Amino acid sequence: MEMQRRLYPIGIQTFSEIRGKGYLYIDKTEYVYRMTHADSKYVFLSRPRRFGKSLLASTLHAYFEGRKDLFEGLAMEKLEKEWVAYPVLHFDVSMAKHVDEARLNRMLDFLLSGYEDRYDCHIGEKDVNIRLANLIQCAYKRTGRQVVVLIDEYDAPLLDVMHEEKNLPVLRNVMRNFYSPLKACDPYLRYVFLTGITKFSQLSIFSELNNIKNISMDGSYSAICGITEEEMLTQMNRDLELLAKKMQITCPELVARLRENYDGYHFTYPSPDIYNPFSLLNAFADGKIGSYWFGSGTPTYLIEMLNKYHVKPQQIGGRKVISESFDAPTERMTDITPLLYQSGYITIKDYSELTELYTLDIPNKEVRMGLMKSLLPGYLHQHTADGLTTVALLFEAIAGERMDDALCLLQTFLSTIPKCDNTDYEGHYQSLLYTIFSLLGMYVDVEVRTPRGRVDMVMRTKTTLYVVELKLDKTADAAMNQIHLRDYPERFALCGLPVMKVAIGFDRERHTISDWQIRGAD
Repeated sequence: MEMQRRLYPIGIQTFSEIRGKGYLYIDKTEYVYRMTHADSKYVFLSRPRRFGKSLLASTLHAYFEGRKDLFEGLAMEKLEKEWVAYPVLHFDVSMAKHVDEARLNRMLDFLLSGYEDRYDCHIGEKDVNIRLANLIQCAYKRTGRQVVVLIDEYDAPLLDVMHEEKNLPVLRNVMRNFYSPLKACDPYLRYVFLTGITKFSQLSIFSELNNIKNISMDGSYSAICGITEEEMLTQMNRDLELLAKKMQITCPELVARLRENYDGYHFTYPSPDIYNPFSLLNAFADGKIGSYWFGSGTPTYLIEMLNKYHVKPQQIGGRKVISESFDAPTERMTDITPLLYQSGYITIKDYSELTELYTLDIPNKEVRMGLMKSLLPGYLHQHTADGLTTVALLFEAIAGERMDDALCLLQTFLSTIPKCDNTDYEGHYQSLLYTIFSLLGMYVDVEVRTPRGRVDMVMRTKTTLYVVELKLDKTADAAMNQIHLRDYPERFALCGLPVMKVAIGFDRERHTISDWQIRGAD
């Protein structure tokens, strides 16, 4: 009899629904128990979007309400002995995206009024901070038990205005006012848990609440969100078999493809490899490898901030930084690194105890390809559909080792793009080629050091390594002479692949390739 696949909770973030309707659930309840019995009762967790933060908050909600039946067969069933039911105030602030001050206040009013009705504690006060303080005290008096406050996506109203100097302080003050009673209400509180993408400073958001425990980089909770490879191999072994059969590949081949596309996240070091749960479960549900995280929408704030800090595509990954440079309050950042890290576009790949430097890079193929597709319109000036078609044809040509055809195709395409600003320098074309070649799924690096200088670009396919030199308003012959003069291929003699030299000249006036030369290494 053929095995039937399980139901996957695609877009479902409610713990009671997942458990009640038999959806797949990766057991994280041991972390919930550990977290709720630790030293601090004020806890903050930062994780990228669609990584399971809302499900974690919902799990806490069910746990603190004493829903023992929902935890049957899970780690929590053996750990918890008392199952006390507490009053829970659960605020999902993700509703407040793309809002101004008035709409944000209306949303907070809506969130509060439901609980005010439940505990019959209307006081006729408009200020949300006073209403929250009253609500906490009222729930405590009505039930005789301390109150649990869960705030999911606390920073949602701020993300879309992060690049705006005018609106960000206004909305930030509204949220600071809303959160301000939490410290004063300490005697009435059992537990406070906040989730978000970014890390705003306690001073800017949480006022005097200076006792929040940030577990975002705590090794004990590195796998609290997302799916580890061990969890996938053990709790999803049957699912792997079914998907491998459907894709007509072996299980080891499937794991390798899943790892390449969705794995690679680390939120501390050392850490187990973490898979993006949204993408992974969608792949199992659809029966194919696809781009799911980016397909669900690239946040506009990311593109805006990349433009604000003038970040080139080739500058996104490959960073060596101290922890304070990326685990920093977002409003204090001096470059894009904290936002890229906290949003999940780069992640920890290595750490040196000697220098105390972390290596940050793009986690996997899905993120790299999604980023490049999002950035491509900035270089093709909205000719996105034609651009992606051209990229596909380029892939076909380069995969067939027809670099000459690929450059001819690129020349023709670029000549059709209208003249625009910011194209009169060599770096523009370097960024363009980097973006396109990255979309081809190839290894690309820029400004690669050699004993005699820097190579503009190195591109590696499965069969060939290309050493590329670019010149603006100069001939390809001049670019090739530089390759020969500085003997760039010597640097890559031990790479194990044939080395090809590619010299490209760009025409400032025509905004396209003027000529090129392709030669094998001598």
